[in-house]
Amino acid sequence: MKKSLSYVVAVLLAGVAVSFAGPDKAAVEAKETAAWQAYKDKNADAFKKVVDKDIRCVYTDGVSNMAKELDDMKTWDIKSFEFSNFDMFSDEKDVIVTTYTVKLDATAGGKDMSGTYTAGSVWKEENGKWLAIFHTNVKAEK
Repeated sequence: MKKSLSYVVAVLLAGVAVSFAGPDKAAVEAKETAAWQAYKDKNADAFKKVVDKDIRCVYTDGVSNMAKELDDMKTWDIKSFEFSNFDMFSDEKDVIVTTYTVKLDATAGGKDMSGTYTAGSVWKEENGKWLAIFHTNVKAEK
């Protein structure tokens, strides 16, 4: 009986540990990709499904919020983007920080924005849904 109880407790604890674990790296990278793809496609509705309404972004030209992101989306023409060096970490069950490199072929307002960027995002789980709450990217110096 004691042995059976130990097994049951061990299985329950394992289940609890798994339930507190956030999404795996591939799932988080898929979310990050979905945000970029929605932006590339100028699909505001899809963008809003993975990005929090209160998002804040930091770029070389200033700070952005959701309204500015949606306005800027109209001026960007992203031909392609490709991630590398994708990494993530978390020390909280409902927050994930990502870092990665993105190779971009794009223009914004007619200006060539192509190049390699160092990027990062913060994702937060709210009501069972992971949303980006912060993003930044900076063009890497040659």
